[in-house]
Amino acid sequence: MDFKNKTVIVTGSGRGIGRVIAEQFVKNNANVVVSDLDQGQVETVAGEIGGNCIGIKANVTVQKDIDILFDKTRKEFGQIDIVVNNAGITRDTLIIRMDEKDWDMVLDINLKGAFLVTKLAAKIMMKQRYGRIINISSIVGLQGNAGQANYAASKAGLIGLTKAAAKELAKRGITVNAVAPGFIATEMTEALTDETKDAFLNQVLIKRSGTPKDVASVVLFFASDEASYITGQVLAVDGGLTIA
Repeated sequence: MDFKNKTVIVTGSGRGIGRVIAEQFVKNNANVVVSDLDQGQVETVAGEIGGNCIGIKANVTVQKDIDILFDKTRKEFGQIDIVVNNAGITRDTLIIRMDEKDWDMVLDINLKGAFLVTKLAAKIMMKQRYGRIINISSIVGLQGNAGQANYAASKAGLIGLTKAAAKELAKRGITVNAVAPGFIATEMTEALTDETKDAFLNQVLIKRSGTPKDVASVVLFFASDEASYITGQVLAVDGGLTIA
């Protein structure tokens, strides 16, 4: 897949899955914007990735930040073709112990942030009659998970947003799809206990954890011309976990 002359914004790409997605786009000749909360971090990451990659700080819950992110991207690269809504956090605990602020924070970043980014991306892409929007959901959004009511709700909401946006934007040449990762080896999962990791892996049909590159490969496919007839879909990258 070749993304020469295509410009990509990846939110929450200062580390983890987002960073690897950004790296893979650069390797396939795209112009890439790494975006996260800290300007120093995104500049460092962009420098490490190399190629046509720049870093722009943005808080996806703040409209002004998103406006600046898109304005700077277009000033640097001229257009915006692909947006990956990857920014997300967890604040895990049982419902009866969950603080309202932790519910609000997770929904704001994971779902509202994707809405605000998608809204502005859609306005730009509709005028150029081309665009790809890929949302990073989770298998937790498909089947829930104890101790993650806020995260599950946000990721399920992201799937609903994906399907609604796909129906609204298809006539303007814009596809909207979602990727639902399962147990992926990242800093987040490394913090889990061995017992918790084993419990997850025992349910995975392909007896290993996934890698960020496994997720990135699907994102690049959805963004490519090969997927031009696919929209409103959710693809689980989970080693068979959701069918086990």
